[in-house]
Amino acid sequence: MANFFTDNQDIQFLFDYFDLKDIAALQERETPNGDADYLPRSIDDVIDNYHNVLMIVGDISGNILAKNAETVDAEGNTLNADQTVTLHPLVQKNLDKMRQADLQGFTLPRKYGGINCPTLIYTMATEIVSRGDCSFMNMFGLQGIAETIYAFASDEIKDEYLPQFARGEVTGAMVLTEPDAGSDLQAVRLRADQDENGNWVLNGVKRFITNGCGEVLLVLARSEAQISDGRGLSLFICDRGPTVKVRHLENKLGIHGSPTCELVFTNTPCRLIGERQRGLITYVMALMNGARLGIAAQSLGVAEAAQRLARDYANSREQFGAPIEHLPAVAEMVLDMRVRIEAARALCYETARVCDYENNINRLLERNADALSEDEKKSYKQKSRSLKKLNAMLTPMSKYYCSEMSISVATDAIQVLGGSGYMKDYASERYYRDARITTIYEGTSQLQVVAAVRGLTSGVYKSYVEEFQTKEYGDEALDALKAKLITVHAKLIDAIDVARAKGSAYVELRARKIVDVGIAILVGHYLLGQAAKDDRKKKVADYFITKSLAEIAGLFALIQNGSTHVLDNYLEFVGAVSEAE
Repeated sequence: MANFFTDNQDIQFLFDYFDLKDIAALQERETPNGDADYLPRSIDDVIDNYHNVLMIVGDISGNILAKNAETVDAEGNTLNADQTVTLHPLVQKNLDKMRQADLQGFTLPRKYGGINCPTLIYTMATEIVSRGDCSFMNMFGLQGIAETIYAFASDEIKDEYLPQFARGEVTGAMVLTEPDAGSDLQAVRLRADQDENGNWVLNGVKRFITNGCGEVLLVLARSEAQISDGRGLSLFICDRGPTVKVRHLENKLGIHGSPTCELVFTNTPCRLIGERQRGLITYVMALMNGARLGIAAQSLGVAEAAQRLARDYANSREQFGAPIEHLPAVAEMVLDMRVRIEAARALCYETARVCDYENNINRLLERNADALSEDEKKSYKQKSRSLKKLNAMLTPMSKYYCSEMSISVATDAIQVLGGSGYMKDYASERYYRDARITTIYEGTSQLQVVAAVRGLTSGVYKSYVEEFQTKEYGDEALDALKAKLITVHAKLIDAIDVARAKGSAYVELRARKIVDVGIAILVGHYLLGQAAKDDRKKKVADYFITKSLAEIAGLFALIQNGSTHVLDNYLEFVGAVSEAE
């Protein structure tokens, strides 16, 4: 019996590595239990429950999701003549198994029937699910919709919808994108109109909606017709019904088990979430931050699956009288894939941990402010602001780094398998097709870089990294690696100053290089912290930092060389657009 939690040495290590007691104490303190049937006896009991939940997720992923994935990929879902969607029977079976295991209310409070897991544990579970079937994560991972309802909706809406999510009776969709409003959500045109009785209805079209056939839809719509930018948008909740039609199911490269829909709304009754005009600025931004962390975890899962397939093949495939993993060129690829996954996982999980602290401090300020002294209130507000800025940098970093890593690892897996990897006889080609979307949806890599570089140029990154530079490891090798990271960090700050002196356009031009260096330094420090607890991780940290330092030298040269060909000579280089014949 396969279990994708217990067979993963690194996730097992990180479960013990993080201070889950501190996270659990905050989580339990700041979420309501109501009249829940089960209440933990102690923090140790809470952490045991986290472990048990991941064991169940690992079992379902290894023995059900992974076994169903190939058939689901080959056959997909069905658009019916009445413009509804029928999920593939095995997708429905996957959902049923999750519901039977009470995993559909993963992060919801016990008050609503959830199991109250923190973001870090949910991130681990999302990775494990994605290793089983990358496409199914898009249903499991849409629990963020319920979190948004919990965070911003009225008590009436929360009481109505959240128990349904927790019981697995409904799935949901983030209904944001339109034909002319993809990355630029300020351009959303779908209308929300209010009648004389104050009732809202939706009219318009949405496109590229993951699980748009779900029962509960969170819809970004223009509630203020006279305001053309993001300030005119509000967030609404509606049920799937006869006024919502699936006009088209997208025919995609990968993630075939996840229905991607074009939706048409015709006088669809809906209700306002929170306040008018805060739909994009507050609510969708919070929703997308969670979604981006989910895609980072999804990227880890599909990369893990691809790397394991490549390793198994390299171990069993013999050429020239020996397994091909005995060839140094192949061995280097397989080992490098493993280290890149662990590096990305370090960043993703640390981001999830920081998210937990921000979320719970905000809940404390919202629900228990009256119980705090003025000094405590001031201190928590300051910490909340600091964590918000840090997460605004770490979340796009994680989404960018993990998704780019997943494509790289999936590509290398095909290469290790050679001709076999290109054929549908092996899952490597499916892993590549599934991984390819991760750099695109929930914000492309280019947009993530633009968001992340703000943290590097504003001082957020500098102060955060300097906290790691004061750590003493009491290990000569680790302290030597730390010293190298400190030297490179100082060079990065100088390089950023050089880039800023050339203007904002030049900073944007070099943003990816700046972010790549910043992530390498940051992940290096994360791995040093892990290495202090584990001998194997010392080798991982040494390999990653040594290799990264060699690559960083070239990135510095590109950041500081001053070349502006892209800005000055773009048309001359790429030529005119060909006229249609």
